[in-house]
Amino acid sequence: MKPLTTEKAIMLIERENILTFEVPREKTRDIIKKEVEEIFEVKVSNVKVLVKNGKKYAYIKLKKEFPAIDVATKLGLI
Repeated sequence: MKPLTTEKAIMLIERENILTFEVPREKTRDIIKKEVEEIFEVKVSNVKVLVKNGKKYAYIKLKKEFPAIDVATKLGLI
């Protein structure tokens, strides 16, 4: 999984507690959710996926008690 650092991705982190990743196409929502919860020690509320131009993007909404900005800081995005 590769985190995205676009302006839109940063706005989603700050405003809606959503992390955005580029993920391999064969990964399902359940697999993505489990991996994020294990790697970053957070709880995921929702996972939405988008396939665009042959790439798959995952929008991962974290539960309110786990700020996405903290995870982004650990990743060096902010």
